Amino acid sequence: MSSWGPTAPAQPQQPQQPQQPPAFQVQQAQQPAPQHAPATPPTWRAAEQVMGMPISLALRGREAGTHAGQQAWHEALAELRWVDQVFSTWKPESWISRLDRREVRVEDCPPEVADVLELGERARVSTEGRFNIHLGGRLDPSGVVKGWAVERAVRPLLALEDTDVCLSAGGDMVCRVRDPHRPGWRVGIEDPADPTRVKAVITLRDGALATSGLSRRGAHLVDPRTGLVPGSLGSVTVIAESLTWADIDATAGFVADAQAPTWLAQRARKGIVVWRDGTVEPYGL
Repeated sequence: MSSWGPTAPAQPQQPQQPQQPPAFQVQQAQQPAPQHAPATPPTWRAAEQVMGMPISLALRGREAGTHAGQQAWHEALAELRWVDQVFSTWKPESWISRLDRREVRVEDCPPEVADVLELGERARVSTEGRFNIHLGGRLDPSGVVKGWAVERAVRPLLALEDTDVCLSAGGDMVCRVRDPHRPGWRVGIEDPADPTRVKAVITLRDGALATSGLSRRGAHLVDPRTGLVPGSLGSVTVIAESLTWADIDATAGFVADAQAPTWLAQRARKGIVVWRDGTVEPYGL
């Protein structure tokens, strides 16, 4: 049906904003990669052993492999080595070891020590004791330090123009993709029962990812409130804006045991858990 009458003036069309790709996506390991993925520029990679774990870098874009890119990598490593000297619980001469032995006071230490201890207390309170840097009468802020250190170390890399960055420390990482037309970084989540297999793939464009579980270091994760090792989970992966808090919440989420998906979703976290039977369960998505 049509009608006749005065025609209303045409309204000017608003320009459409370019659609930004999602910050991350989760795939089951058996799902195929996208068939029409955008072209990927060459990737420059580097790795070193620092803080007792592998530190690896991948760069794509303008400064991948250039002098500026390599200089930023060396600055990142220098920051991590400084953190290791200050916070390592394995070095008897570190400030944190001396503080644990009560040879020095907090005010005698570099100011970053007080910052980390304050973060540890905030984490204890916000997780209702599921995370605690004081265990068995000892001071061990390692659960805060790794993510916090990588966030500091990645700064010179993020300052590189038109360059995608993925900096990983023992599998916990910060990722950025500058160009919306370039693909995200694909991160495999290993099977806790068989580290040679991948249970899920997370495509991460902008954010941080941390995983906690028992597969690499045995029963090192205990509930600080009970001293017991959680029994329901194989691993917990958390995606967040901050690697410091992703790492804290991955640890606390593992301690939450069977309640992990619900507890993490209530904290507005997103990610996956791998149960002991191998089942993969996304949460918060």
